[in-house]
Amino acid sequence: MTQSAAHPMAKFQRQVQSLIDTKAVKPTDSLWKIAFLFGDRWSHWKHELAEFDFTMQDPIADLLAVETWEEE
Repeated sequence: MTQSAAHPMAKFQRQVQSLIDTKAVKPTDSLWKIAFLFGDRWSHWKHELAEFDFTMQDPIADLLAVETWEEE
């Protein structure tokens, strides 16, 4: 049985989902709101999000709606 590693964005998605679960942010909040919660790591995630055509004004729900992360 081969086990594939989760894409880094899938792991990021789970972290963001946990922020929603703890009521730190809402799914309707813009992505920029999570910048404060990721601190020094935010510049990396902001770049990754931009690579997938997200803007900081997109709702967090859009990020969570992605089912498969594939790079071209």
